[in-house]
Amino acid sequence: MNGEPDDYLRAVEAALFVAEAPLTPAELRLHVGDAGDLAAVLRQLTDEYAGRGINLVERGGRWHFQTAADLAHILRREKDEARKLSRAAMETLAIIAYHEPVSRAEIEAIRGVQVAKGTLDVLMEAGWVRPAGRREVPGRPLIYATTVDFLSHFGLSSRRDLPGIDDLRAAGLLDPVDLALEGLGGQSVLENDDDVA
Repeated sequence: MNGEPDDYLRAVEAALFVAEAPLTPAELRLHVGDAGDLAAVLRQLTDEYAGRGINLVERGGRWHFQTAADLAHILRREKDEARKLSRAAMETLAIIAYHEPVSRAEIEAIRGVQVAKGTLDVLMEAGWVRPAGRREVPGRPLIYATTVDFLSHFGLSSRRDLPGIDDLRAAGLLDPVDLALEGLGGQSVLENDDDVA
């Protein structure tokens, strides 16, 4: 291997190592230039760091080094204070993740109940949800989307890695009411109201 590719690989590695936040390939190129094949170098570094104490990972199109998942517990100096999200916050987060970008009215339509302002505030304070602009409809409602921190916290490369309905069923995470409704073939309980009248 000649000196140029090795120097480029070392420059990419150094830029990622000292970065204060995960970097996109475009941001990396601002630091290291276009002297090499950045995608190939990122693949090579990912392979070289696999199985070591730190790993090079890509989350939401951004690259960074992180402690290997199986060693993270060793490096914690203080116990993280577990913040348990309310059921409303969990439902709201799931709706935003699966339907983004989504407005408050759309979240309320899916949940069937009104969303408290505090619920969205908690998710934004956690860094998992962000305002994503305004919907181009009358009233121009604010729309919400998930963040790179959301992907990183849950170990997802992209939203495509979110579990599907079959995964949730296999894990036993579906509500018994959901399973009962699914057993009706998705038939709405309200569909039978005509029989009563």
